[in-house]
Amino acid sequence: MGMGKKAGSLPQRRVLASAIGLVIASWAGAGLAAEQAPQKAKTPVELGSVTVKGEQTEDYKTESSASAKYAVPLLDTPQTITVVPQALLKEQKALSMKEVLANVSGITFNAGEGGGGSGDSINIRGFSANANMQIDGLRDSSQNNRTDTFNIEAVEVIKGPNSVFGGSGTTGGSINQVSKQPLQRDFTEIGASLGTDNYHRLTLDSNQTLDGVGTGSAMRLNLMAHENDVPGRDYVDRQRWGIAPSLLLGLSDSTRLTLSYFHQTDDNLPDYGVPAINGKRLAGVDRESFFGWRNLDKEEIESDAFTVKLEHDINDSLRLQNLTRYSEIHRDTVISASHVNLDRRRSSSGVGPVLAAGKYLPAGPQAYGRDVTSKMLINQTNLTANFETFGLAHTLVSGVELSRETYDRTTYAYNLAFPDSGYDLSNPPGRWNGPTNKADSANTETRLLDRALYAFDTIALNDYWDLSLGLRYDWVDGDADDHTLATNARTSFNSSDEHLSKRAGLTYKPAENGRIYVAYGDSFNPSAENLATSGAGLSAATQDLEPEKNKTWELGTKWEFLDSRLGLDAALFRVEKSNARETMVDGSTQLAGKQRVQGFELGATGRVTDQWNVYANYTFLDSETLEAANTAAGIAREGQALANTPPRSLNLWTTYDLPAGWRVGYGARYVSERNLTASNDGVKLDAYWLHNAMVGYKVNKELDLQLNLNNLFDKEYVESVRTQVGTTVGAGTTTARSSAIEYGAARSAVLSATYRF
Repeated sequence: MGMGKKAGSLPQRRVLASAIGLVIASWAGAGLAAEQAPQKAKTPVELGSVTVKGEQTEDYKTESSASAKYAVPLLDTPQTITVVPQALLKEQKALSMKEVLANVSGITFNAGEGGGGSGDSINIRGFSANANMQIDGLRDSSQNNRTDTFNIEAVEVIKGPNSVFGGSGTTGGSINQVSKQPLQRDFTEIGASLGTDNYHRLTLDSNQTLDGVGTGSAMRLNLMAHENDVPGRDYVDRQRWGIAPSLLLGLSDSTRLTLSYFHQTDDNLPDYGVPAINGKRLAGVDRESFFGWRNLDKEEIESDAFTVKLEHDINDSLRLQNLTRYSEIHRDTVISASHVNLDRRRSSSGVGPVLAAGKYLPAGPQAYGRDVTSKMLINQTNLTANFETFGLAHTLVSGVELSRETYDRTTYAYNLAFPDSGYDLSNPPGRWNGPTNKADSANTETRLLDRALYAFDTIALNDYWDLSLGLRYDWVDGDADDHTLATNARTSFNSSDEHLSKRAGLTYKPAENGRIYVAYGDSFNPSAENLATSGAGLSAATQDLEPEKNKTWELGTKWEFLDSRLGLDAALFRVEKSNARETMVDGSTQLAGKQRVQGFELGATGRVTDQWNVYANYTFLDSETLEAANTAAGIAREGQALANTPPRSLNLWTTYDLPAGWRVGYGARYVSERNLTASNDGVKLDAYWLHNAMVGYKVNKELDLQLNLNNLFDKEYVESVRTQVGTTVGAGTTTARSSAIEYGAARSAVLSATYRF
């Protein structure tokens, strides 16, 4: 894709590039003046639980969570929390959420096409986390393709059922994206990147302290413009731009107000991979072949969010924080599945001309549109107190959270008619040249309300033992209205659930640098959980069901070595879903299933020497469906591992600083063989190793150069999965069709330059 491939977006990129230039010109002068003026002492500003002062560090090891709900250091938190830091994002040039989470073992991705809608579909420890995304500790439920990290400081992965922290859902864990915030130092960082597959990127990250405006005030601006073709995929391209200003006003020595705005526009060509049977690409199909219609398919996203954060230090031991966010995401997509029919023409009668060898007809949704608007208004108030009672030291966080989410979806289709002779399987047309008949088909409107009270207390029993307790009570109300336009049929469903979530942990401190802990936690999944994510979940069969319930036990240890530069951790865990929803023979839904995932995790994060950094983790998962519905499909699942849940996964990233300003880096990812579906242990997705490399050179104090080489050996590997086997020739039915797989990106190279002043 060249810069002019999509003319409609070119003016936007020019405007953004001009904006970056103006900011550079104006703020460069301010930065030069600041260097010449006498330097004033900077007042520390607390951002969540992290105080930033002076030079920004580039360490892998993170001491504390950015969420106010985790008030004690991660070393003292009795839970597996993996943080992907800013240093790693820069070294890897990791942009999408998939690229970021590739650094965390035990996470897999499902493909997005289907009734749930496209977008990031993430599994943690074998269970879906689609509705368990957060930004700065606030829910971010919309199912969306999170394509860029230009305004992300770090990503926290909190593993295990933990509804006390994240509300409903959180069976395998939750993901918290930490936004960039104004800092107490002046800097401007300009980034420019060029790469293979028409990769072009321009970013600006500029921070200015506001002397004379309140106490410790500052402002920060992040800008981004990006485009690239997807390596190894014909015609598939990505374009986007974004802007994220934030203003910190120090109203007094004890009160701070932060105003943040975020906007991003995406213009992508959706990619649903290639047709497959049993998780393997069909013979005669090239991995680069595109089975959609590039002049009809589209993904246009407009994301906007406005956040207000108010912090007030009541005294030295009592702090109040209030967060309010309004967000709106408009996502208009037209998708075409890469499922194919190799047998016969699909018709209502099940008859038609038999296709010649090497021919196919498209199957599944074709030129199928979803025009979705998701809105959220959420408020969260946290009160953090440090005090003593009866000789016991407490760190208590109490709070209230209120949210209202709406999801409005109109579905439509172009109603394509395919030729009886079909298309060449080895050379799909990729472009639609026939007639279209675009028409809306249905409208869905959903609402999800959540009100919650919570409290977490970490009690220092003595010098060696801490007790951590957490409670949260949720009131969750959901309703859905569906309107089928052709028949004018309308249905409405609603649900109301209340649930008390619990978490407890006991931490032993055998040494200043080590912890051993045991923890228990639970979570719940109401039928309305995904109403604001995909509009799905409520039906006549589910609206009156109790929530699914999950619980976890974890035994772990965390240690710090080398003057706290290097962190090592390990954990044994078991997660159980005791009453999974199951579809019965008569079509009803009952809470009849039971699933279990158990295993262990190992992690190493930090600086081994002054020159050598390492970030590594390993996860072993033993998953199984213990009980299922008394149907043929249900019985087939019993005793089988969960779909797309690899028993073993490993991630490694390491860098070494060489003399004369050089730095080298190496990354590896391993995912073992895993079940394609939860009911057929004989159908496996292949294991794979993936290798990446980086070479950096510091030209001088201001300028850095970096070359990233991704997928060094051009490995063909399945990144996202439709957990379906598929059927083709010989099926003799109108439902005969393949499944599909989505490959990860092929080999690519990106050269980046970063200039700081």
